[in-house]
Amino acid sequence: MADKRDYYEVLGVAKTATADEIKSAYRKLAMKYHPDRNPDNPEAKEKFTEVSEAYEVLSNPEKRQRYDQFGHQGVNFGPGGFDFGRDFSHFQDVDLNDILSSFFGGGMGGGGGFGDFFGGGRSRRAADPNGPRRGDDMTFRLDIDFDEALFGSERTIDLTLPSQCPACKGTGAEKGSQRVTCRTCNGRGVVIGGGGFFQVRQTCPTCGGEGSVIEHPCRTCRGTGHVSTPQHIALKIPAGVDDGSRLRLAGKGGGGIRGGENGDLYVQLGVRESDIFAREGQELFVDVPVSPILAALGGEVEIPTPDGAAQLKIPAGTPNGKLFRLRGKGVPSLRGGSPGDLTARIVFEVPANLDRRQREALANFQKLVSGGTFPEAQSFQNKTKIFYAHRDKLRKK
Repeated sequence: MADKRDYYEVLGVAKTATADEIKSAYRKLAMKYHPDRNPDNPEAKEKFTEVSEAYEVLSNPEKRQRYDQFGHQGVNFGPGGFDFGRDFSHFQDVDLNDILSSFFGGGMGGGGGFGDFFGGGRSRRAADPNGPRRGDDMTFRLDIDFDEALFGSERTIDLTLPSQCPACKGTGAEKGSQRVTCRTCNGRGVVIGGGGFFQVRQTCPTCGGEGSVIEHPCRTCRGTGHVSTPQHIALKIPAGVDDGSRLRLAGKGGGGIRGGENGDLYVQLGVRESDIFAREGQELFVDVPVSPILAALGGEVEIPTPDGAAQLKIPAGTPNGKLFRLRGKGVPSLRGGSPGDLTARIVFEVPANLDRRQREALANFQKLVSGGTFPEAQSFQNKTKIFYAHRDKLRKK
């Protein structure tokens, strides 16, 4: 499954947006992509699902806090993601009629606003090319030991990230220089081709859509406004993360310029395999080698768990491969719930390097046992005899 987009990016708001700003952004997007207005458009349905999921998280202070700390991993909706068919009754303030009325002043039958919304009114003002610009989000992969994922740890990450150029303060212009109107697009940021009814609008290739260009680019950053700077970033890995978990460090990504906020840093975790345990979600599995004699007579075996060694009593006659479940001895919950369980599998170990006395003792034991001592072996022999008898009967026909 592809990585989800950042919820703030989905709603088009800053990380510092207020609850009212988040609600306002959602209402606009929900109106645009609402299924009632796009009955035959599956793409609009997906968009509506995406913005609704983002709003459900960011409008809830507790979920928003977890998301800001852990990203999507902290508010995962499960393997199926966000369910479009789930109950949206808690979104009663974003009913389609309510959304339309908030824009047009009188609901769908109201008398104003349609011209503005569908392009007949004011055009949207272009972003100020000299204004603040947010830094880019960055992604970094970090491989950690199984034990770190189980118990958590603290790391320091050494990265080289873009930061605001100290020479030009992020403007990209040499001192004394300034931006001038782009001659290609005359400051519009787009170039228009074609004619008549059909026209093609494209981002201006000269200014990149900003409507202006730097007259004399900064020699330090070559006009980008950024320089590469070594960064030492502290990272806290919470207990319970899994392979593929992604941690979000707000404001630790690419540096903003001209007063813009920094981007975020996403740390993608890769967890190395354990020499002892296997893992599936919060469940742990361990193979415990035991003597067949101990399994036959019964006794106690030591089971390794994250909390330390646990003594497991196995009954006499325990077969090879027998599973024992230890409740609450698995992986800690990333969201503060109960830990998972640990399943121990009994695996018989054949004795090696026997001396003469040990071999004689086993040989004497072999003479003492009868068919009833090994019921599974006896059952297997009986089934084999039936198989051969059936074979011989068929061959005579």
